[in-house]
Amino acid sequence: MQQHIIIHTDGGSRGNPGPAAAAYVLSEPGGRTIESKGFFLGTTTNNVAEYAGLLKALAAAKRRQAKIISAYTDSELMTRQINGQYRVKSPNLREVYADCMELLNSFDKWRVSHISRDKNSRADKLANRVMDAGRDIDGVSTPAAVCAKPVGKRVRLAILLSGGGTTMVNIDDQIQAGRLNAEIAVVVSSRAQVKGVDRARGIGLEPVIIRKKDHPDIKEFSARIKETLDEARVDLVIQAGWLCLWLIAPEYENRVMNIHPALLPSFGGQGMWGRHVHEAVLAAGCKISGCTVHFCTNEYDKGPIIVQRSCPVEPDDDADSLAGRVFQEECIAYPEAIRLFAEDRIAVHGRIAKITPAV
Repeated sequence: MQQHIIIHTDGGSRGNPGPAAAAYVLSEPGGRTIESKGFFLGTTTNNVAEYAGLLKALAAAKRRQAKIISAYTDSELMTRQINGQYRVKSPNLREVYADCMELLNSFDKWRVSHISRDKNSRADKLANRVMDAGRDIDGVSTPAAVCAKPVGKRVRLAILLSGGGTTMVNIDDQIQAGRLNAEIAVVVSSRAQVKGVDRARGIGLEPVIIRKKDHPDIKEFSARIKETLDEARVDLVIQAGWLCLWLIAPEYENRVMNIHPALLPSFGGQGMWGRHVHEAVLAAGCKISGCTVHFCTNEYDKGPIIVQRSCPVEPDDDADSLAGRVFQEECIAYPEAIRLFAEDRIAVHGRIAKITPAV
């Protein structure tokens, strides 16, 4: 039983009214994720979807016997209505508003607060994934491939990021759900003003900022990274949207992973990252894309391939829609690669990584 539960909730529609979804993330005060779910609502309005997300989150917290609720939403209208500052005029909202108030008043103490969308990114992203999929989603990733009970040694991870940190959040959700036998020991960001920094703090980790421009050359930049990894006693380094070339020391050979949003060796190399990759895939007329998890060497995208997953390229895709579909595969592939490392099932021979059978 969690006495105090933190709720982040979101809802929205594409069309208003249009295909809609609601989502919530429940956390402990220290930041550990307890539960995250998204719900496809069919056709409805943004405001109804916002209330649906809050109602489902409150019901989930009640099932967990919470006594105190701190809820955060990026809907200013709903926040003001819940707190009695605005009247609920829409007939479409009155019933769900009443249900929310009834649940809120059943807790010993509650608070509903407005936050900006960038501070509500996890619930927002989950709601958008649900609208993309057109179905409910239980947590960040629900496929059977990521639901097995974790085995092997507990792996201390370092996350290296330069951007939004969504890959880090996915890995943390798998850890907190008990699906991955690992812990994030340190987060390193090459930029101070990116969402990944806030997201790291949101999961209870203060990131170490190591900027390339603050060091005279790549050797000192790399040495500073290695020093941070050594201090955190890291077993495995996870590059999660990391955009800086650094020199990997011999001690970290086959201990640094990266995920690339295409099927290497195609569409890899310097300059091929993020949207650039998806635009190149579409320009080439590919019918299949996907992602690749590989060990890093001191050459771009040349290390041994560990896991690959594919997805179709649809005729009406643009770079954004293809990126969303590939990211769903990334959410499965990276935890699977970490799991294989924890189980000591990756054998590297030259440029080839062979996966040994499970014991």
